[in-house]
Amino acid sequence: MNLVSNVYEENNGIYGYRRIAIYLNYFEGIKVTYNYIHRIMRILGLKSVIRRKRHSYKRSKPKHTAENILDRQFQEEYEPMEVLLTDITEFKYGKNSTVYLSAILDYGANKIVGYKLSNRNNNELVKETFNQVKDKIMPNKTLIHSDRGTQYTSHFFREFIKTHKAIQSMSRAGKCIDNGPMENFWGIIKEEMYRLKKYETLEELKADIDRYIEFYNTKRVTLAMGVELGLEKAA
Repeated sequence: MNLVSNVYEENNGIYGYRRIAIYLNYFEGIKVTYNYIHRIMRILGLKSVIRRKRHSYKRSKPKHTAENILDRQFQEEYEPMEVLLTDITEFKYGKNSTVYLSAILDYGANKIVGYKLSNRNNNELVKETFNQVKDKIMPNKTLIHSDRGTQYTSHFFREFIKTHKAIQSMSRAGKCIDNGPMENFWGIIKEEMYRLKKYETLEELKADIDRYIEFYNTKRVTLAMGVELGLEKAA
């Protein structure tokens, strides 16, 4: 029971019984089933954080648009840097301050490969984000998918795509599901980190975002691991 409590507390309560079972099997080599951990957590009164989904939409007048080449082909297997998903979200801190997080999700590797915080949601934010991966882009192979936000339909981004010979893909207007995995990441980081505490300073928020992205890229347990381990059949 102490081991289950430790895993739960070390991960700020974001793990439910499935992911705790996966963690113990995957990282600790301890063979347990979902049902066993579920019973232990009920005895201990432990419950995972419940994700709340929030969506907001912004209309824009695009200068340059692209077809939805990706077309929600999220079940396909991709190699690292083959499909990059990108977007910008906002975080509040202090009394009435806002900061914007631009990020790039490498869908094949399931890692955040570039991100940047700024108090301005503009082209420079996106430029500094993509400068982190520009040398890794595979000419005529790397697909970059985004929504139709003004940064991604701008002359600047169009030129970036052409210079690095990337393939540009865009969600259809008002269809955030076309960029589903990126939207899912925003939901995860906000539920598993941001909404667990109140942030008073930008420095505190930035430090936690840095820590969380490192955690997401290297240690976060996913339910897909449970399938690999055969725990779904054992439940």
